[in-house]
Amino acid sequence: MNIAVIGLGSMGKRRIRLIKELYPENNIYGVDLRVDRKVEAEDTFLIRCYSDISEIPIKCDCAFVCTSPLSHAPIIKDCLSKECHVFTEMNLVDDGYDDNLQLAEKNKRILFLSSTFLYRDEPRYIRERIDSERKWNYVYHVGQYLPDWHPWENYKDYFVGENRTNGCREIMSIELPWLTTAFGCIENTTVLCDKLTQLEIGYPDNFMIQLLHENGNKGCLIVDVVSPCAVRKFEAYAEGRYLFWGGTPDSLIEYNSVTGEAEQVSFQEEVEHNERYRSYIVENAYRNEIREFFDIVSGEKEPIYGFEQDRKVLEWIDVIGA
Repeated sequence: MNIAVIGLGSMGKRRIRLIKELYPENNIYGVDLRVDRKVEAEDTFLIRCYSDISEIPIKCDCAFVCTSPLSHAPIIKDCLSKECHVFTEMNLVDDGYDDNLQLAEKNKRILFLSSTFLYRDEPRYIRERIDSERKWNYVYHVGQYLPDWHPWENYKDYFVGENRTNGCREIMSIELPWLTTAFGCIENTTVLCDKLTQLEIGYPDNFMIQLLHENGNKGCLIVDVVSPCAVRKFEAYAEGRYLFWGGTPDSLIEYNSVTGEAEQVSFQEEVEHNERYRSYIVENAYRNEIREFFDIVSGEKEPIYGFEQDRKVLEWIDVIGA
């Protein structure tokens, strides 16, 4: 299989590394306009790189779109037109959704949308434990000071500094897919937001969001780009049930109604962590969703999340105001 990875920034490099580890028999080609990124990718991964997918001298079967979100729609359209199956990173906006869904259907190609936390062990376990027999409440805080996200570059130089693809919006786009999968579709929301920092951004830097789900579950989601300590802290409870997650693989705790004790939940899979990122960012979920994509391409699985579900999430993020 011939695979094009378009966009050779940090995410594109992560995708190349994981594809090579999982499917070493495949041919990978890098695509980026920046010469320095192409040179680095060629030296690091021993692959050929080009400025445009049309320059690759062989037809590609799949394309991974790893560029900035606002550039996704035309790139996806171009790849689908070339009859590639497409794996795209989060879009954060719904530009081109209708056209690209229609084109994917017309050309009988898979259009796969990354939603990494759906493939992470801890959120997956939480989803399985949230039953429909009782109502649940949850409180979830996710935040980190924006300049610390990518210490190697200025926050104003990549998409989280843009209003349409801002940092708070990215956090919500990461978290709401798995939260709505676990607790149900959103019915209503109320929001408090303002600016706490002197960051040079044109959007609120913190949100306190109350969520009412259609099945009666309720949640409080706190999102910010303010907290100097990177935080991901989740707590959910119902009658006789309690779950806590501190964001790291070893911090998931569940109340055992038989023993009356809160017990740590352990997973068999060995955790892989990239030292460039905070402790709550693990590589396993990225690896899992790449496997999922290729399983769907081969016809072995059906997608669990896609553009139609994402459109609803993005509509609610617009209502929230991020």
